[in-house]
Amino acid sequence: MRPQILVVDDEPGVRKALDRGLRAEGMDVTVAADGPSALELARTGSYDAILLDIMLPGLSGYRVLQELRSDGVATPVLLVSAKDGEVDQADGLDLGADGYVVKPFSFVVLLAQLRATLRRAATGSARDRIRLGPLTIDRETRTARYDGVDVPLSPREYALLEALAVRAGTVLTKEELLHEVWGDEWAATRNVVEVYVGYLRRKLSAAGAGDLVRTVRGRGYQLGEPR
Repeated sequence: MRPQILVVDDEPGVRKALDRGLRAEGMDVTVAADGPSALELARTGSYDAILLDIMLPGLSGYRVLQELRSDGVATPVLLVSAKDGEVDQADGLDLGADGYVVKPFSFVVLLAQLRATLRRAATGSARDRIRLGPLTIDRETRTARYDGVDVPLSPREYALLEALAVRAGTVLTKEELLHEVWGDEWAATRNVVEVYVGYLRRKLSAAGAGDLVRTVRGRGYQLGEPR
C-alpha cells in the first residue's frame, strides 16, 4: 500500500511542490491549507505521516498537534517551520512531534526524514484504527462500529468502507474504487461500485450513519463527517 501523507501548509507553492514531489516518490498525498481542515482530516487517523506547518490560519500547527495527541491520534507528525530556534523545536517535540524541519528545506533531506519516520512507525499501530466522529474502523479485525454499535459488513463492503475512510474527505472516482476494492478482477465494472455503495449505505443507515457516504455528482464518492 502506498504511504498516505497529509501535507498542511498555507503557502500554495509549498503545497504544490510537496504534493508533486511526494507523489513522484510513490506516496499518496492529501493537502490542507489551514488548521481546522488539517485537524478534521488528521483526526481520522488514516494517514501514515503528517507534514505540519506551524504558522497556519485558524489553528496553529502546535494547537493541531496538541489536539491530535489529546484525542489519542498517534500518527507521526513532522513539524515544518521557518522558526529555527531551539525553544521552538523543543516545544514541538514536547507536544508530541516526531521531528522538526526548518524552512527553507531541502526536499531530499525532508524526504529522508519522512521515510525514516515511516520506517519507525511501520511496526507500530498508529493506523490500526481509523476514526471519523462516532465511526471506528478496526483494520486489524476488519470490523466497523458506529457510536459503539457493530456494523455487520461483508468483506467487500468493509473493503469499500476502508478505501473511502483512508482518504476521508477526498472524492474517489468509481475507477479508483474499482482498483482499490476489486483490483484486477475482470468481471468488475463501474456499475458494481454503485451497487456496493448502496449496500454499504443501507448497513450504515441501519446503525444511524446513513449520511456518511456521499455522492459527488459527476465525480464519485466521499466519506465525510456525520451531519
